[in-house]
Amino acid sequence: MIVVGLMSGTSVDGIDAAVCQIKGAPPHLQVELLSFTKADFEPKLRSRIFQAFSPQSGTVDLICALNFEIGEAFARAGLRAIEEADLAPDEVQLIGSHGQTIYHLPGGPVRSTLQVGEAAVIAERTGITTIADFRVADVAAGGQGAPLVSYVDYLLFRHEGKTRAVQNIGGIANVTLLPAGCSPEEVLAFDTGPGNMLIDHAVRRATGGKWDCDHDGQLALRGEVDEDLLAKLMSHSYLKLSPPKTTGREEFGAQFGDHIWRQAKAQGLANEDVVATLTTFTARSIADAYCRFLPPVEEVILGGGGGYNPTLRRMIERELAPTRVVLHEDFGLSSDAKEALAFAVLAYEAWHGRPGNLPSATGASHRVVLGKISPGQR
Repeated sequence: MIVVGLMSGTSVDGIDAAVCQIKGAPPHLQVELLSFTKADFEPKLRSRIFQAFSPQSGTVDLICALNFEIGEAFARAGLRAIEEADLAPDEVQLIGSHGQTIYHLPGGPVRSTLQVGEAAVIAERTGITTIADFRVADVAAGGQGAPLVSYVDYLLFRHEGKTRAVQNIGGIANVTLLPAGCSPEEVLAFDTGPGNMLIDHAVRRATGGKWDCDHDGQLALRGEVDEDLLAKLMSHSYLKLSPPKTTGREEFGAQFGDHIWRQAKAQGLANEDVVATLTTFTARSIADAYCRFLPPVEEVILGGGGGYNPTLRRMIERELAPTRVVLHEDFGLSSDAKEALAFAVLAYEAWHGRPGNLPSATGASHRVVLGKISPGQR
């Protein structure tokens, strides 16, 4: 099948669209990336999405409208990726859309998660059957609804003789442990803590909104790490929680970022020092999770947008030394395309009626088929 995977993460830095050709069945799937594109959100839409994240401003009418607006944006991104793959829409059998997470409360009084980007809109605009809303089936089965990419990590990166960790750094950072020669039941995965989210927030504050991220790690490279602030960050209660666990903007979003910024400025830290300290926090919290919860790892495969930040990457290498750290690109796979590709694979699995979660990673009581199907006219 030719499947399009669509993804927007917690950083809301755009819609990733991966066109993939997928063959076979687990554990021997063959996945080929035919094209990848990243579509920026229109600034007004992006601003409205951030507005929806806040309990104070995320009104029901706003979220209702965003569900359809984001569906339209995802449909445009999918069609663009199909065109860039030199394909016509009627040559594509399936779309898998993660959507945009608005709120995630797997440990709340009512276990719940909400992703928007209406699949019916995507199916209508493209004519292609669309599978979306992947996380809710796992939450209904008692899981965290994340990380879901861990099953795809198992399919793509397991090794018979080598224990690997696949470390993704998006807005939030998550790890998948793949013991040597592991079965699906032996895979462990969880969110290690903040990824780019707090760094990006500080960069926007430091540049007056001119930058959305620390390009090539320039600001962090110029700054000095404040060890007192770093120690306070490392005392965050989430880092001590045992897996399975997930986190998100509710824990490490704008409210926490604003609090840290005010605290840093009260201490007299320069803008670059704040960015350097938060970048180190991401690297050290990853290493701390490995030390607390993982057995010795021979190789770490780094992916996500954070893998393209050379300052962050060097920090991670130092924190994890002497473990070898490599990139997804070393395996012929774009770090940018990885998560979108993963949701193409999860859609393919759902279409075939096969489960896509790993209870050892999410904490669900059993394996479940993920996603809801919106049939397309094609």
